[in-house]
Amino acid sequence: MTGQRAIWQTSAPVTEPVALVVLNMGGPDSLEAVEPFLVNLFSDRELIRLPGGAWLQKPLARLLARRRAAKVREHYRAMGGASPLGHWTDCQGRAIARQLGLGWRPQVVMRYWRPRAAQALARLQAEGVRRAMVLPLYPHYSAATTGSSIRDFARAAAEHYPELEYRIIAEWHAWAPFLDTLADRVREGLRRFPAAVREEVALVFSAHALPQRMVERGDPYLRQVQTTVRGVLERLEGRGGELAFQSRSGPVRWVGPGIIETLNRLNREGFRAVLMVPVSFVSDHIETLHEIDHGYRNYALGHGWRYFERTAMFNDHEAFARAMAALVAERLPDEWRSGTQGLKGVNPG
Repeated sequence: MTGQRAIWQTSAPVTEPVALVVLNMGGPDSLEAVEPFLVNLFSDRELIRLPGGAWLQKPLARLLARRRAAKVREHYRAMGGASPLGHWTDCQGRAIARQLGLGWRPQVVMRYWRPRAAQALARLQAEGVRRAMVLPLYPHYSAATTGSSIRDFARAAAEHYPELEYRIIAEWHAWAPFLDTLADRVREGLRRFPAAVREEVALVFSAHALPQRMVERGDPYLRQVQTTVRGVLERLEGRGGELAFQSRSGPVRWVGPGIIETLNRLNREGFRAVLMVPVSFVSDHIETLHEIDHGYRNYALGHGWRYFERTAMFNDHEAFARAMAALVAERLPDEWRSGTQGLKGVNPG
């Protein structure tokens, strides 16, 4: 990146212990957990509205999970028998807390698998932690993801630990250190191509799809994804890119275009090398390890593409932990701080 890059303060000592609660969707931690995980997922009307109203949601969720479990189980078997999302979310929470410094207690809360909010809150209460910063690890706000996880945590806190004082960081899609780190991941990905074709690599930014009806109702997800992509491209010195959507399944109208139609169009335009850039995920899970690395890769290489690569997810990447720690440090209430913390300076790059 040319020009100047901001240096953000990540250390944030606190006057008493503060929990860093990281929220994520969760994933099955064994093959036996696949079906109950799917039941939890399909039971959430904030994520999926099954027909028949709220009273039929649970029975239909169990039926749908039973029908899909065998196929989904095989996908997880090919990934080693479990989702790595829980492991990476725990790693990220701990790494961010280390960057923040003394007094920070990392705690994972999953929406559809363990540990659930009630379990995490019971632990914080037992440890005497009375304050928490809540950080959803979804880069882009949607009522179906960030919103559902925040409401789940708030309901559990009101029921199980009403004395907890907490602050929520609901959105961070345009957070400059995040965009810097994502742009660096793209540069790393481009270096994996032969030098002779590097300038001709198509960038396809991939995001999880959202039903079009949610966008039409005002959900900010699509707008925020577009903002992230623009921010990354600005850091790539004018390089172009495409935004496309994955995981579009079921009889609803989804935001588009889809990944397959985008790959087909770019191939017709003469592109033979593609770098996939997942932007709506921050760690590896089934959508990266199976859907992109297996499904889209095999499709592309079987339909005229010579090179197919994907940017590395953040997982245990230290620069991502620093970026998120800087975000938490900036949003931390002044009265929780131990001493005065400067928040940013500028370092000529």
